[in-house]
Amino acid sequence: MLIGEPYWRHEPPDQDTVEACHARDKDDFLPLPTLIERFGELGYDLVEMVLADQDSWDRYRAAQWLNIRRWLDRNPDDELAAEMRAQLSTDPARYVRYEREYLGWGVFALMRR
Repeated sequence: MLIGEPYWRHEPPDQDTVEACHARDKDDFLPLPTLIERFGELGYDLVEMVLADQDSWDRYRAAQWLNIRRWLDRNPDDELAAEMRAQLSTDPARYVRYEREYLGWGVFALMRR
């Protein structure tokens, strides 16, 4: 089985950080060691993993901002333009303040025992 899963790189210090990382509650994501243990508890062996480092995470998120910007340039009068503009205006700072430090992402290859 191949799954992608977010995890906490560091324990979030407060609810604002949790919500800025697209979670409702701190328990929505696990720390990486706990996530790996959970796979075992569910009867799976972890046989491969690829974790996004901060550089690849930066490139992934920045590509999203570039696409939003290009979309805004082509669609200035679209009914979603104001919402997309607001997102582009706030996401980069939110990302570097919260997500980049606290939220990790991995792809995990699992085999049933």
